Amino acid sequence: MFAGCNGVRNFLRGTLSGINRHYTTMQTATLQEAALEERCILVDDQDRPLGEASKRDCHRVTQDGSIPLHRAFSVFLFNREGDLLLQKRSANKVTFPSHYTNTCCSHPLAEIPGETEESNVLGIRRAAQRRLAYELGIPVDEVAPSDFTYLTRIHYHDIGDGYWGEHEIDYILFLQKEHVTLDPNADEVSELRWVSREHMPEFLKILDCPLTPWFRLILTHKLPFWWENLQHLKDLQDHVHIQRF
Repeated sequence: MFAGCNGVRNFLRGTLSGINRHYTTMQTATLQEAALEERCILVDDQDRPLGEASKRDCHRVTQDGSIPLHRAFSVFLFNREGDLLLQKRSANKVTFPSHYTNTCCSHPLAEIPGETEESNVLGIRRAAQRRLAYELGIPVDEVAPSDFTYLTRIHYHDIGDGYWGEHEIDYILFLQKEHVTLDPNADEVSELRWVSREHMPEFLKILDCPLTPWFRLILTHKLPFWWENLQHLKDLQDHVHIQRF
């Protein structure tokens, strides 16, 4: 009898534990939930501003698989030796949790006036400075907007898990610094790795988690050439065309 009761208890305990785990994975952390109300900049396929919408609405996949097109940026931070800083996104992230990606990825926000500035992509640069501070703890006085090299824009669409996805015109920003202070925000980042160009293939082979779709595309189509020409980026800039992947 007692064995039977223990069996029932163990069954219920296992069932409840499974429900709790499922419930937990369906929730977003408080800070991530708040971030879903940030206002992204909607654009057409030529990157012309159309208005704004919440981050939530800009990443929800509709029944027909579409997602509103909006502006974003991806930062690639290199040290003096030319190693690239990669991050593993926190398990709390709404889109692509626990994926490895480039140094920092986010959006300029419509509610921050300085981040809507179009001239010399100053708004994008300011947003990148803000997010490096928020995600990686890099003090704003260590990275100025003028430090970023804007290379080009990339248009991509990925439906992710079918509920949360991405559809962005992504501004590619390169940055090389001799020293930065790193104090990552655990709600955003779970790991950081400096990886050299020579060791990137080996690193990818031993990686036990997926890559974000934008990083995978950039890594496949553009990053090796850009990385090889890190000291000549001005010659590689294309501010006219939008790369379509």
